[in-house]
Amino acid sequence: MKMRTILPEFLVFGCVFLSFLNNIVYSGITSSFIRSEFPAVDMPLDNEVFAIPDGYNAPQQVHITQGDYDGKAVIIMWVTPSEPGSNHVKYGTSKKKYQFIAQGSTVKNYTFYNYKSGFLHSCLVKDLKYDSKYYYEIGEGDSARSFWFKTPPKIDPNAHYKFGLIGDLGQTFNSLSTLEHYIENEGEAVLFVGDLSYSDEHEYNEMGERWDSYARFVERNAAYQPWLWIVGNHEVEYLPEINEVEPFKQYLYRYTTPYAASGSSNPLWYAIRRASAHIIFLSSYSPYVKYTPQYEWLQAEFKKVDRKKTPWLIVLMHAPLYNSNSAHYMEAESMRVVFESWFVQYKVDLVLAGHVHAYERSHRVSNIRYNISNGLSSPIPDESAPMYINIGDGGNLEGLASSYNEPQPEYSAFREASYGHATLEIMNKTHAFYHWYRNDDGKKVKTDSVVLHNQFWRFMNANSSYSF
Repeated sequence: MKMRTILPEFLVFGCVFLSFLNNIVYSGITSSFIRSEFPAVDMPLDNEVFAIPDGYNAPQQVHITQGDYDGKAVIIMWVTPSEPGSNHVKYGTSKKKYQFIAQGSTVKNYTFYNYKSGFLHSCLVKDLKYDSKYYYEIGEGDSARSFWFKTPPKIDPNAHYKFGLIGDLGQTFNSLSTLEHYIENEGEAVLFVGDLSYSDEHEYNEMGERWDSYARFVERNAAYQPWLWIVGNHEVEYLPEINEVEPFKQYLYRYTTPYAASGSSNPLWYAIRRASAHIIFLSSYSPYVKYTPQYEWLQAEFKKVDRKKTPWLIVLMHAPLYNSNSAHYMEAESMRVVFESWFVQYKVDLVLAGHVHAYERSHRVSNIRYNISNGLSSPIPDESAPMYINIGDGGNLEGLASSYNEPQPEYSAFREASYGHATLEIMNKTHAFYHWYRNDDGKKVKTDSVVLHNQFWRFMNANSSYSF
């Protein structure tokens, strides 16, 4: 009998000890896995994943995102190819029984080089109930199309929620593998760290069409759950040689964000709260130094975070602050200098980035001691610092970044040049499970896993006698 009581305690201790090692010990692993050749080329436009829906002027490229600060609204976006058509959304909590109608904003279209877009719709559906399934319909007559989505649980420190983490996706066969694997993992919303369509890798007269094909490709998931985006360098599309000088033009026409709800003046940076997480979205390619709008906004947003309501604090950006790959090495150093001290001060849990077409996870480190004259310019272990995860391995046509700097720096915990995606499953206010899944010859393989201890509550428990 005594052994039976001791054994569970031993197992619990073992799990806690392993979790401790995952978060504390500063040694790194460079994976020895070598991926077999798999073509890094975009799928042909006649592939079935890009199929245009049946019916005259049928809505296509349907995608949704969160529409407010706290998760009680969604923004539904779609394109009609031939004419504007209807611009409203019918929705309700019963299939094919739509109790409500929401009217969309002004229908838009645009030109880019010699491309003319379809008609772009955006509709805010608000005042939704938490933790509910809604069905919605867009379009008219025989061309109408129906979808559904689920709202998150109410804002609560112990709300359970599962995010998917994807970046640099593109529209290759590798991208398809990544998306199919994510769908199998049944995440509830996607945090997307930039570089969507990779249309700028195509000829000028093909770029607009590749934005269309990308949106049709991801519709299989993005029409049913919110994707929350930031921009990457491939969204800039600044091309003065063809008189296209408005940065992010095609992205901004097609992808709406709830930026105003968080007091942002620009759709490229914003924040939301969802379940038990407060999530901040930054733009690596917009001004961010002191006195700029993004800097001033972020400073104010950090002060609004209430960790007793949303204990998990997550930041997204495209260019990684910590990266030991030879690709884009130290490219975001200026942003690190500007923002890293805030990440430590406010005990950010995770910083997610892409840009580098490989996977890497850091230990909790910081490099904020340097003041020009003291010479202290190396990262050191810092338990107040975030964990940095680079997830720019979605599958784009540029291929993998397979060359890492050697020796592996002490801040790097695990790195591998493979395609894949990750999930972050928040269990409660103190713990979350993180998994990275490699696309191994078309198969989903769980390759890197960590039990995350919430930064705020870990420090509260360590430094206070308060009873939780």
